[in-house]
Amino acid sequence: MDLLTPIEMSFLVKITISLIISFILGWEREGRGKDAGTSTHFFVIAGAMLFTLLSVYMDPNEPARIAANVVVGVGFLGAGIILHKKAGHITNLTTAASMWFSAALGMAIGFGWYIPALMGTVFSLLVTLVPRFPAFKQ
Repeated sequence: MDLLTPIEMSFLVKITISLIISFILGWEREGRGKDAGTSTHFFVIAGAMLFTLLSVYMDPNEPARIAANVVVGVGFLGAGIILHKKAGHITNLTTAASMWFSAALGMAIGFGWYIPALMGTVFSLLVTLVPRFPAFKQ
């Protein structure tokens, strides 16, 4: 008797990858003192992954229908992060973009595209961490 069905095993792999990636991206944001840290990134990545899985299993002929709405929903989340500060002073743009990018990573994980999700994580860290090194400061 199998303990887990193939779908449950696939879910465990995907949620584990989501957790690892959210810790990596959230660590960078928390290191800069931003509100959107590991837990926020986890909820965005895992939520996008779950919605994508629901899309795949609920309507295999048109899996993009539900998943496409994740992009819109996270866009509202990002707008709230950006507009949270006083008018005329734009802040948190990178944090909002990281939320949007996290949703894309979650969707990639949900569709089983693990390598692109991991490479996207590595590249996003490079983009956010490299400018911090003294050699890149003007």
